[in-house]
Amino acid sequence: MATYKKKYKPKTKVEKEQNIEDGSTTAEVFNTLDETASKTEAFVEKNQKYIFVIIGVVALVVLGTLGYKEFILKPKQTAAMNDMFQAQKYFNDAVSGANTAKDSLYNLALTGGEGKFGMLDIIEEYSGTPSSNLANYYAGTAYLRLKDYKNAVEHLNNFKSDDEILAPLAKGNIGDAFVQLNQSEDALDYYEQAANMRDNEYTTPMYLYKAGAIALDLGQADKALKYFERIKEEYPNSTEASTVDVFIGKAQVLANK
Repeated sequence: MATYKKKYKPKTKVEKEQNIEDGSTTAEVFNTLDETASKTEAFVEKNQKYIFVIIGVVALVVLGTLGYKEFILKPKQTAAMNDMFQAQKYFNDAVSGANTAKDSLYNLALTGGEGKFGMLDIIEEYSGTPSSNLANYYAGTAYLRLKDYKNAVEHLNNFKSDDEILAPLAKGNIGDAFVQLNQSEDALDYYEQAANMRDNEYTTPMYLYKAGAIALDLGQADKALKYFERIKEEYPNSTEASTVDVFIGKAQVLANK
């Protein structure tokens, strides 16, 4: 059987020189790497004290954060919930109780009673906890019911939540406060935020309705019509839908003028 034999071809002078250059280049690369490694080792050796300090600080921050959450924040939140119980009861009694007792109950919810904390105490004493955040909602709503609208806006703005109902209610309550302060444009802005934050059968049609009513008052009939028609089309079973036809008619008349 015939086999293929590759013929040996002597290297030319140019190729020999190229191999020498390649070998020289490789050696230079390794020398550079060795020099870099030596410099790095020297730097670490010279500055290891500072490096260890930096590593230690980072470790302390991480451990400190975990420790704060586990040993400080959690017990603090538990204490806040316990201290908040009576204030919540005053608030709930005010919402569901007789009209004659509402104001005094809202005040008790704010400032406390029977030796117990009020919502304002919870906000101050337990800052940074979920209970302190929730206390801002209660306090803002209590101030709204007591017709202290500026304090209502302040505390409701301090409340942060992703809750399906409470988040839009807080925005809507700010809108209610601005209505009472005769700041209709601000009220409309917050009603629109409240309507668009969540999509549910309770808060969405309620704040679309309020936004539409304010828009009519501001002479923005086209915008009002859009909100009213959305209630009719998307939330036909809502309370607001039962009377929205009247407002649709009114908005259509004004929009066509």
